[in-house]
Amino acid sequence: MSRSARPLTSARVLHKIKELTTPQASTEYVINRNPRNLERLRIAYKPGGYHLEKPGRSYWHTLEINASGRYVSADVKHFENGTILSASTSEWAIKQQLYKTNDTSAFVNLGRVLAHRCLQSGITEMTCNVEAVPGSKLQKLLKTIQDNGVSFTEPSRLPNEQPWDEKRHEKPWEVSEEALEVLDAPKSK
Repeated sequence: MSRSARPLTSARVLHKIKELTTPQASTEYVINRNPRNLERLRIAYKPGGYHLEKPGRSYWHTLEINASGRYVSADVKHFENGTILSASTSEWAIKQQLYKTNDTSAFVNLGRVLAHRCLQSGITEMTCNVEAVPGSKLQKLLKTIQDNGVSFTEPSRLPNEQPWDEKRHEKPWEVSEEALEVLDAPKSK
């Protein structure tokens, strides 16, 4: 009887499970399944743009808002990959919950939805070059996004350090003893 034609036994099944679950040394390269990881560590490339450009291109993610006569849409764009996230009042699930698709409540609710999608995808910081008049619908949308946990200031990129540099910048993934002492110090009132 050939090996493949033998009846299944619990010993054979257990042996196969152990064979498949034991880690094996391989020469394969590690594939980063989170492409935004280097941006979170502040070591990813951030384009500088040209010094004459207005508003500039020094960002990883930026917010773009398009308001037409009927709908409002907000997009989060990456400098390389284009649109990553989007939310619009023309989406059926959002449109069904709104009285009008371009009034103040539509702007506020669109801000909530976009902020929730950003936090789900791990984007907590982005730049926003939108100028809004105080008290306008657009200002309320931006405030709602900020109130729901998304910041409109991106951290600066860590500079490349050379061996001859006198001062070395603290890396965000390292914890120094001075930082621990500050955290452990009792707070006085």
